[in-house]
Amino acid sequence: MSTVVFTRPPRPQGPPMPDGELALEPPPDLPVPVPRSVAQILMMLPMIAGVAAMMVLYSGRNRGVLTLVVGGLFGLSMVGMFMGSFMGGGSGEKKAEQTAQRRDYMRYLAQARRRIRRAAAQQRKSIQWRHPAPAALWTMVNSSRLWERRHTDADFVELRLAMGTQRMAVGISTPETKPVEDLEPMSALALRRFVRAHSTLPNMPMALQLRAFRRIALRGEQEHADDLMRAMICQAATFHSPEDLRIAVVAAPERMARWDWLKWLPHAQLDGLPDAAGPRRLIVDTMSELEALLADELSDRARGGVDQGSFAETPHVIVLLDGGDVDADCDLAGPGLAGVTVFDLSGMVPRHAGNWLLRLDVTESTLDMFLRGRRTPLGRPDTFSEVQAAAIARRLSRFRPSAVTSASEPLAVSAELPELLGVGDVGVLDPRVIWRPNRPTADRLSIPLGLDPQGAKIFLDLKEAAQGGMGPHGLIIGATGSGKSELLRTIVSALAITHSSEELNFVLVDFKGGATFATLDRLPHTSAVITNLEDELPLVDRMADAISGEMTRRQELLRAAGNYVSQRDYEKARRAGADLAPLPSLLIVCDEFSELLSAKPEFIELFVMIGRLGRSLGVHLLLASQRLEEGRLRGLDSHLSYRIGLRTFSAMESRVVLGVADAYELPQAPGHGYLKIDTQTMLRFRSAYVSGLYRGVRTGSGGTGAGGERMVPFRPGHMPLPEAPELIEAVDDDEPDNPDDIVKNSMLAVITNRIAGQGPPAHQVWLPPLSESPALSDLYPDLRVDPARGLSPAGWAGQGALAVPLGIVDRPFEQRRDLLMIELAGAGGNLAVVGGTQSGKSTLLRTMVCSLALTHTPQQVQFYCIDLGGGTMRGLEALPHVGGVAGRRDVNKMRRTVAEMSSLLDEREGLFAEHGIDSMAAYRRRKAAGEFTEDPFGDAFLIIDGWTTVRSDFEELIDDVTAIAQRGLGYGVHLVLATNRWTDMRPALRDLLGTKLELRLGDPSESEIDRRSAWNVPERASGRGLTPDKMQMLTALPRVDSRSSNEDLADGVQDLVTRVTKAWTGAPAPAVRLLPARFSVADIAPDPSTAMIPFAINESHLAPVTLDFANEPHFLAFGDGESGKTNLLRTIAKQLVTRYGPRDVRLLVVDYRRSLLGEIDEDRLTGYVASASTADELLGGVYGAFKQRLPGPDVTPEQLRARSWWTGPEMFVLVDDYDLVAGGSPNPVHRLLELLPQARDVGLHLVLARRSGGAGRALYDPVIQRLREIQTPGLIMSGSRDEGALLGNVRPAQQPPGRGVLVSRRGTGLVQIAWTPPRHES
Repeated sequence: MSTVVFTRPPRPQGPPMPDGELALEPPPDLPVPVPRSVAQILMMLPMIAGVAAMMVLYSGRNRGVLTLVVGGLFGLSMVGMFMGSFMGGGSGEKKAEQTAQRRDYMRYLAQARRRIRRAAAQQRKSIQWRHPAPAALWTMVNSSRLWERRHTDADFVELRLAMGTQRMAVGISTPETKPVEDLEPMSALALRRFVRAHSTLPNMPMALQLRAFRRIALRGEQEHADDLMRAMICQAATFHSPEDLRIAVVAAPERMARWDWLKWLPHAQLDGLPDAAGPRRLIVDTMSELEALLADELSDRARGGVDQGSFAETPHVIVLLDGGDVDADCDLAGPGLAGVTVFDLSGMVPRHAGNWLLRLDVTESTLDMFLRGRRTPLGRPDTFSEVQAAAIARRLSRFRPSAVTSASEPLAVSAELPELLGVGDVGVLDPRVIWRPNRPTADRLSIPLGLDPQGAKIFLDLKEAAQGGMGPHGLIIGATGSGKSELLRTIVSALAITHSSEELNFVLVDFKGGATFATLDRLPHTSAVITNLEDELPLVDRMADAISGEMTRRQELLRAAGNYVSQRDYEKARRAGADLAPLPSLLIVCDEFSELLSAKPEFIELFVMIGRLGRSLGVHLLLASQRLEEGRLRGLDSHLSYRIGLRTFSAMESRVVLGVADAYELPQAPGHGYLKIDTQTMLRFRSAYVSGLYRGVRTGSGGTGAGGERMVPFRPGHMPLPEAPELIEAVDDDEPDNPDDIVKNSMLAVITNRIAGQGPPAHQVWLPPLSESPALSDLYPDLRVDPARGLSPAGWAGQGALAVPLGIVDRPFEQRRDLLMIELAGAGGNLAVVGGTQSGKSTLLRTMVCSLALTHTPQQVQFYCIDLGGGTMRGLEALPHVGGVAGRRDVNKMRRTVAEMSSLLDEREGLFAEHGIDSMAAYRRRKAAGEFTEDPFGDAFLIIDGWTTVRSDFEELIDDVTAIAQRGLGYGVHLVLATNRWTDMRPALRDLLGTKLELRLGDPSESEIDRRSAWNVPERASGRGLTPDKMQMLTALPRVDSRSSNEDLADGVQDLVTRVTKAWTGAPAPAVRLLPARFSVADIAPDPSTAMIPFAINESHLAPVTLDFANEPHFLAFGDGESGKTNLLRTIAKQLVTRYGPRDVRLLVVDYRRSLLGEIDEDRLTGYVASASTADELLGGVYGAFKQRLPGPDVTPEQLRARSWWTGPEMFVLVDDYDLVAGGSPNPVHRLLELLPQARDVGLHLVLARRSGGAGRALYDPVIQRLREIQTPGLIMSGSRDEGALLGNVRPAQQPPGRGVLVSRRGTGLVQIAWTPPRHES
């Protein structure tokens, strides 16, 4: 049988008993006779004199008839006056006065009678309220009067016995009067009858105070005694709690059946001693056994003549002794113990009984009380049948007293939530039984919040006022320690216990920490638990998006279902049978919302929106905070229909919340508060609590156990426990040593455990924030080895489409997560990745490469990487899709990588023109069909990780990279850049990058996507960033082992590379062709059909580079020592000698260091100069000879074009170490200064090599200056950048020997000089 925990409210105030005294006035006295006075006698003398005078006057001679008549009349009047004065004596007036006094006194008694009758009616009403008829006891069960009497009440264990005559509570006081014979007789009689009639009340309940007696013996017929006993016992059980009163039976076995009904009473059950049928029943056959059961309660009670009323610390015990065995040495024999009353139905009275014994003689119509031999009739005894008694006992059987109620003050302690809800032990809670899907509308969203000062339940109704509720939105304010968090837990738990997840869902928000809603995330009702927002402010905006999205989702759902006006109409239609999915109400609880608004003031707009739209969408808002500043709500306060004020920090805060300062004056204990429903209604309460330690009930296999496997009959006697394992172990009373045990064993945890999984899970408004990066294997769950494609995701629709996932995108407004997809086949084929230090740029690039590698073959995509970051791209070099990875120190490879892409771009441009290909998409289709097999490239990706380094250290590559970004997409060449800031890229380049991914920036205000959204990207979270549509993203990790760890990412990458490499059996991506460190001049033999002189190969195409001395007659070279300047001159000389004969070309060598000595055949040399004096003489001769070749005035245009006005070989002057030559005085080369501009016409060529050290100053040398003016091509080899731009805008840089930057009118490019070994080596 289930039990109901009953919380005793304060005792209801019944009709008051009249008191005082009615003092009656005495009746009137009889009048006293008055004697004749002398004045009356003297009054006769003038009358006699007057009569005599009249007789004399009318006795004269002239008497007539008229005179006689007048005289007679006058005499008659005198006689009348005499008789009136002496015979009347005033007796008529006295009688009238006496009559008036009698009438007034009767009227006074009538008034007193009305007063005494009102007092009598009030007394009757009060006594009948206190001692109702036995037949009315069933109406008291489950009412506020149940168990109303407490130890401190005067009528505690005062039980009704009979209906008899009772003295008036209002005393009638009669006054002191004269003897009866002197009183007015009728008034005196009326007074006597009044006192006799109103001194007592007939048919009044007669009660007996059990505290006054320890033993009561009942005599009379057994039937009548049993009836009276049942009436008294049922009255005692109805008005007294089992905590205050025990009822026990000691009966002979043959009489036990008469008291079988007592087993149902909780007063007759001992919780501490369970048996197979539940708590042990106090129904035994010997007094000794009863004393053993109650040993703890009886041990400290006094014996002897101690007054019964003085013992009130433990329950009063009523023992029914009906033939049971009582030993002489029992404590309850004879005078017994204090606080125990034994009803002896045998009627035996000891010979020497004291005041502790009372005898009652019972008949069918009379009840007499005998105390010390004195008989007192009480009236007609009460009767109560066994059927009636059993009915009362069964109705009381399900109630158990609350463990936290206070006899004097309900607000002294908080009630536990299960007791308030009446659900019993939460350890066996079955929510499916409690949840009522078809509950009345009045019961929906309504829960008991706590108790008011009278002990009545205070209900919180979240429904709107139109439905009879207090909602839909509310506010809770409470200072630290006021019980605010506990109140929130109580509200949520109570709603979860009483409502299914199809009726109500929760969004629980705690701006600070997360302890308020701990364990509540396990409820099926919970749509979101959002905690610790103070430390992660970006999540506040995410929460706003999620809640806004939920509001929008509900609106769209109502519209799609049939344009329902409100969630209430929608649910009403669903319950009526419409085929609709449940749309539960949603309660959003936000703790510390004031702190939230301080950090994010704009969040008030969301609250206002909920307040405005929540009524129709079924969304309820409950805000809670420790403080509330005036004006903080800004338009929201009009939507908050109910407010709860717990204890506040100040009176001002209380006035802001409630309008009065009462909340500031609440007690310090948690849970005290006021509930303000409207402008006039404010209810005081103390909330229930739900976080206390749960103490389970130890049960066996009996019928009362929560998990009992057997049913047993419920009998009054003891039923031994069967041997069976215990189902629920009682929690130790001591506090657990481990704090986790407290959480695990808390009542809240038990409730959530019982409710978890019982209903359909709530729609998830809040998905967990992006935290752990997924692996690529999570994005491609079904990776298999395909013979044609290698390791690839089976069934992936985007195979070869250049559209791949790189991570996940968080879309809180839509309440979902999508794959972070990039499409590189069209205008978005160039990708920019921008993020601060350690933001995950390199990881994202590797993820992109690996994702494309898993969905494309090495014939479809190739990757060429420049890794100027942390070197992590090196781990991908073994991928068959990767053609090469160049690091910071691989300058040659880096340049070649860019040059390779530029070369591919040029080749594709020509190929497209040759075959009429109009787009890269067409080329992909044709190549997939088997055409263009000679082209080993598919879509090639140039990936540069560290664009800032390119700008600072490799500025010469910027133009080439920009050209690739500008032209490459049309020919399948893609550019992928990663850098720290958007401003690191020039606007022209930035605009060419169609796909932009922004990771966490060092300064979010520099965001190119959205500054506000950029601030919400968490710091120190690698892989977190923004998509182009301002959504938060989390990039995946380049690994396929389903791990999400960055710590061993290198191992994960290596594993992926190994698996992809093993799975691919075809040709890998073409490797980057590098400039050779040395190659023979024989590899670039000059073409006899042209005048071009090959001397190097270029970096861009690895093609021979030639010098066109016919159009550019001079050449200039700068380089440090050992950079290859001499080899350059030797190579040029070698190629000239090879290309031209002795009659065509002659060479003049100026070589102070003699490094070219012997390198040129004598028959080709005009001269070899090794000193300044010789140089000046020889160059002077050259000047003179070639001056004569200057065209004269008679030279025709045809001669100028053919240079036919002079004959002879062309002269090549090779000057090595010009810095030494120019250092002399004079500078011999100055001899040629005048001829340099016209050298092409006269066949003079100057090839000058100089050290790059000090070259910045040497630019002002007349020869070098003149050569620069005529745009002489030149080669800048290894040197210091500090020299500045030497030719064009090219600065020297560290280069390997033989390498330099060729600057000419045709462009700038890196070249490698062919190696011409010295003759002594060959």
